[in-house]
Amino acid sequence: MALAEGAATVVSPPHPPSAAPGAAPIEGLDLSLSPECRVPGSKLYTLAKLMAVKRALKEKRPVRVLSVGSSSSGLGASTSYPVRLENALERSLPNVDVQIDSRGLSGEVASGAGERLRTMVAEIEPDLVVWQVGTNDALARVDTDAFGDALRDTVEWIKSHDIDVVLIDPLFTQSIADDESYNGLVRKVQDIAAEQRVPLVRRYEAMRFLSASGDKENETHMLGRHFRLNDLGLRCMAEHVTRAITLSLLQPDLGAAPGAEPPANKPEPAKPAGP
Repeated sequence: MALAEGAATVVSPPHPPSAAPGAAPIEGLDLSLSPECRVPGSKLYTLAKLMAVKRALKEKRPVRVLSVGSSSSGLGASTSYPVRLENALERSLPNVDVQIDSRGLSGEVASGAGERLRTMVAEIEPDLVVWQVGTNDALARVDTDAFGDALRDTVEWIKSHDIDVVLIDPLFTQSIADDESYNGLVRKVQDIAAEQRVPLVRRYEAMRFLSASGDKENETHMLGRHFRLNDLGLRCMAEHVTRAITLSLLQPDLGAAPGAEPPANKPEPAKPAGP
């Protein structure tokens, strides 16, 4: 299914297996993912339109992506998450140059990231911001409403500059499965994504699904020390984010009328004031 003339083609969602007559439909695993990373779509993503990325594809120019969040966003060896994400996106979007600029900061909470994002957006002028958010806030016991306000304000600010946003909700491990405060913050990320109509990578649910379907004695197989993803976790997250992005690009532009004027050029983000 072509995104634009001469642009990329992405894989459609897999057909679920047939259920017995009269039984509820069975949701299949997403077979486009590596066997170790396969999760049903309902536990992996919610989709929304990515108009800025579509615009870059139609203009046949590089897609600029700003990756922010935990320390797993930082640049490093070829096995790091940003490199994996860039490679996965370019496999899913053939003939498209994807440029990842990663600005992760260990231990950063949403309010601090929001302040930095304004500076980074002005500097990089991305088409898309991929934001891992909530894990550090949850571990630091940041107030859920204050977290939600900070997240909402920043997402609204990014969108106001005609830049797309994809959110990635917090990490999962069995040790926090029953922690109501942690789970409340996970729900808040989901609520903001739905309210702001931005795609969400449901990392918490995906990791819980993979944990439950794997070795019970190794429930944190995607999580390494210090509450950070290990190599498998980083690889799966890159695949999961790529799947959410490519399927979101297939969302129809229902609001576009035939013969409508093309969107105005993206306004340049205001440079932050000096000290």
